[in-house]
Amino acid sequence: MRKYQQIVSLLENLKLKGMIPNLDNEITEAEEKKISYLSFLDLLLKAEINYRTERRLKRNLAGAHFPVEKDLDNFQFARVKGITKSDLSALLDFLWLDNHSNLLFFGPPGLGKTHLSIAIGLKAIQAGYTVCFERVATLIKWLKMADIQRKAGFRVNRILKADLIIIDEIGYTPIERKEANLFFNLISELYEKASVIITSNKRFDEWAEMMGDEVMTVAMLDRLLHHSKVFNLSGESFRIQKEEED
Repeated sequence: MRKYQQIVSLLENLKLKGMIPNLDNEITEAEEKKISYLSFLDLLLKAEINYRTERRLKRNLAGAHFPVEKDLDNFQFARVKGITKSDLSALLDFLWLDNHSNLLFFGPPGLGKTHLSIAIGLKAIQAGYTVCFERVATLIKWLKMADIQRKAGFRVNRILKADLIIIDEIGYTPIERKEANLFFNLISELYEKASVIITSNKRFDEWAEMMGDEVMTVAMLDRLLHHSKVFNLSGESFRIQKEEED
């Protein structure tokens, strides 16, 4: 038992904590089945890898800041025009993410734009990518506070380092010109370094009025659209249909 505790202590010091929960069972099984030293070591190393993968997944999921979790299996494709199951299947190979391309979802409220963006973001995390989700109002708050508030600074740094940034609900709340400049600077910083998913209820030709600066808006859209897939969604609001059914 003393030797066992020494081994556990060594594993802790080496930060191999994933091996510890499996150590007792693996030792017993190795002794009973006369497993080779190499096979025993292989089992322990795989346990450590699985432990680290699970921890990284949980850490990335927490850091994404998803308001809820959404599944693509629950998305009602039959009620929405502008995107198909085949489109989604193609997106889930994440070649667009590797190439730092963007996804832009446009359409009126209630069609599942946020649902799609969250579900794709969750799949990206499961595939090993880092993701940040923010509604545009919250994102602008972080950008405004980044230089004076530590928490905001950490969040902005995480966003800048993420593989995928999801910016939700552009067009639902007014944006002041100074805020629009901060947003433009962020998009410029992310350009060709990361992928962005945008959801918006405003058409491109309405963005200049929303941002208050036509020149800046054109420059920003140029960056967003340079490498992008655009989905213009139409149909009847899920929420309205649900209320009618209830």
